[in-house]
Amino acid sequence: MYKLYYYPGNANLAPHMLLEELGVDYELVLVDRDRDAHKSPEYLKLNPAGRIPVLVDGDFVLSETAAICLHLADRHPRAGLAPAPGTTERARFYQWLIYLTNTLQAELITYYYPERLADHAQGAESVKRHAEARIGGMLDLIENRLAENAAAGRGPYLLGQRYTAVDPFLLMLARWTRHFAHPARARRHLGACLDLVAARPAVQRAFAAEGLAAPLY
Repeated sequence: MYKLYYYPGNANLAPHMLLEELGVDYELVLVDRDRDAHKSPEYLKLNPAGRIPVLVDGDFVLSETAAICLHLADRHPRAGLAPAPGTTERARFYQWLIYLTNTLQAELITYYYPERLADHAQGAESVKRHAEARIGGMLDLIENRLAENAAAGRGPYLLGQRYTAVDPFLLMLARWTRHFAHPARARRHLGACLDLVAARPAVQRAFAAEGLAAPLY
């Protein structure tokens, strides 16, 4: 049985949605960030970086959200949450997953922790403002690709007709923009994609299990 170490609404949400989608047995283990449990000696044995989430699969311990999502998709290929390795569709899947985690997620971290890049409050506010603007451009890029897919009749998801692990990953990051002046959901095609993902029963179960309240994204 899998164990997913989580904190509500953190980067564990994407693999949590996948576990529900897969319908496999798993256990949620709360890591209370409010009490710095992610910095405890016990947790640091699992992930020396002190970041959430961690997935335990038998004797195997894995961190990094994108890696966990890939692992789950590959462990359960019949679920179809990732295209077959070696195909062009798989390459496109990698492209989106890496863009989401290396570009959009990284900029969202800058937005939420601007003090890491500034020496004073005024500088932090400037970092945050610029990060929000850059995030907007990244969301516009996704919106444009989804609009192209729709115009060509390729379907509503990042890979077209097929729902894959990159779509809940996108929903997780879109949730982090929910209080922005121009959140992800405000874009026509991106908003429609998010609505489709959020309507899936597995996704709703994951949100409910983490106790996440509206607005969900």
